[in-house]
Amino acid sequence: MSKKIRIAVIGGGAAGFFSAIYASSQNTEVHLFEKSSKLLSKVRISGGGRCNVTHQPLPVSALVKNYPRGEKFLKKVFPKFSSRDTMDWFENRGVQLKIESDGRVFPVSDDSQSIIDALLEESKKKGIRIHLTSGVGEIIPEDNCFRLRINEKEFNFDRVIVAAGGHPKLNGFSFLSHLKHQLVEPIPSLFTFNTPQEPIKSLPGISFADSKVKLAGTKLEYRGPMIITHWGVSGPAVLKLSAFGAKWLYDQSYEAMAVINWNSEFGENDYLNQIQNFKLKHPKRLVIKHPLFGLPARFWEHLVDRSGIEPNEILGDLSKKQINKLVQNLFCYNLHVKGKTTFKEEFVTAGGVALEGVSSQSMESKYHPYLFFAGEVLDIDGLTGGFNFQSAWSTAYLAGTSAKATHKNE
Repeated sequence: MSKKIRIAVIGGGAAGFFSAIYASSQNTEVHLFEKSSKLLSKVRISGGGRCNVTHQPLPVSALVKNYPRGEKFLKKVFPKFSSRDTMDWFENRGVQLKIESDGRVFPVSDDSQSIIDALLEESKKKGIRIHLTSGVGEIIPEDNCFRLRINEKEFNFDRVIVAAGGHPKLNGFSFLSHLKHQLVEPIPSLFTFNTPQEPIKSLPGISFADSKVKLAGTKLEYRGPMIITHWGVSGPAVLKLSAFGAKWLYDQSYEAMAVINWNSEFGENDYLNQIQNFKLKHPKRLVIKHPLFGLPARFWEHLVDRSGIEPNEILGDLSKKQINKLVQNLFCYNLHVKGKTTFKEEFVTAGGVALEGVSSQSMESKYHPYLFFAGEVLDIDGLTGGFNFQSAWSTAYLAGTSAKATHKNE
């Protein structure tokens, strides 16, 4: 009987467990190392504790558009393990899933424990050996194996899958220092905008169904729901802009001018024409008491005040200058951004292991045979909505199936 292939999986998160499960076979002995005392921590808190396990199935060409970094790489990965495959995997293990109106996929239980239990149960069936409080200090490539330094001891493995997640600082990847891989400095992605000097902070909770927000001085512009918070602005439009503009915003020390159209259904001339028509039809009405364009009353009052219109002013008395100022505040509201806040408890970084050194066919290192990568340790990040988990499942599937193969991958 041939000796079993010893595989080490570094990281006890989604990608770590999924790659360990797929690396398991009659010919392999899989060990999973987690540096903390807890497993699947990010799965537990995702989606407010409900676990946004993936996004509804989309064509690959549409799916990859949700990744500010990694789009080209994932074009080759997703055909091998798709969102549909993810849903089938969990449903085949007794986890009922539902697709919500915005495309996010959750367990019917609305409890992340359902996802955790499925992963733990499958890993138990596969005989995966789990080691807690076992941080890997170094991975040292040898001629025929990898030497791992764990808690001051050394162990040899035939193959290694690195699924250690993202880190806020470059030194979080120091355990990879003996490898030839280039590391991209981590920077935050997916965050809300702080606006400490702006009066809209006094209007928290006001939301907008379809706004458009852009960063002045760039071509970056996104539309979608927005909400005013105690700190500034958030919502899908802001989060998407923060993700795609992560590097630019980092270089600006998170100080920028956001330009907002509060209702993206309307252009500048649409706003102007409707206000003028409303003025002709209702000249005696108080401006402040008659919100237009589907805007909330409290926010309309703010726009009226910001446009230099008095509370007792009627439409018929509005000057051309006042109307133009109101149109400007509706169509291109200038908001001074200074700082950021992590989106809920979901920490996402751009950066990590550069994709140039990893095969998109197998997730194998191009420099070290039998070394594989999966999940957020790679320089891949997605938008909110289940996309980060999907890239984790897909890359982990490839890493695991490739690691247990008896031949070297291309």
